[in-house]
Amino acid sequence: MGQTSQSSGPRMVAAAFSVNGRAVRVDADPRESLLDVLRERLALTGTKKGCDQGHCGACTVHVGGLRVLACLTPAVQADGQEVTTIEGIAGEGGTLHPLQQAFIEHDALQCGYCTPGQIMSGLACIAEGNAGDEETVREYMSGNVCRCGAYVGIVAAVRQCALRAGA
Repeated sequence: MGQTSQSSGPRMVAAAFSVNGRAVRVDADPRESLLDVLRERLALTGTKKGCDQGHCGACTVHVGGLRVLACLTPAVQADGQEVTTIEGIAGEGGTLHPLQQAFIEHDALQCGYCTPGQIMSGLACIAEGNAGDEETVREYMSGNVCRCGAYVGIVAAVRQCALRAGA
C-alpha cells in the first residue's frame, strides 16, 4: 500500500503592490489568480470573471502599464507593480474616462459584462499605438469577446478616443 502524505496546506507568498494608486499587501497561494485577489479580497468587482481560462478578455487589467488577463496572472506576479483596474481610470470626482464616455456615445455596450475588459484593452491598444485604423483596432482587440456583438461600437469608441488623444 502507498503512503499518503499529509500537507499543512499551500505555502503562502507575500506580495505588495499598488492597485489604482492604493498600496496593498496580500499573502497569497502562488496559484491564486490576480483576478480572484482583486474580486474576492479587494472587492474590486468591476473586473469580470468570464471564462476563467484566458479566452474572453473580460478580466483584462493593466499591470506595470501592460494589459494582462487577470485570470491567468498569478497574484504574486504583481509584486512591486502598479495594477490598474476599471475602477482606477475615472477622473476626479468620478468623471468618466474619455474612453468610457466614447463607449456610451457609440453604444459600445449592451449587456455590459465585457465592457470593463474591453475598455482596459482599448486603453492599452491606444497606448501601444495600435489604434490607427479600424482593422488594427480589431486585430489588437481580438482577445476580447463580446457575446452581444457590439464590436462596431467598440471599435468606433476606441478610434474616437485615439483620435482625440492624438494617437
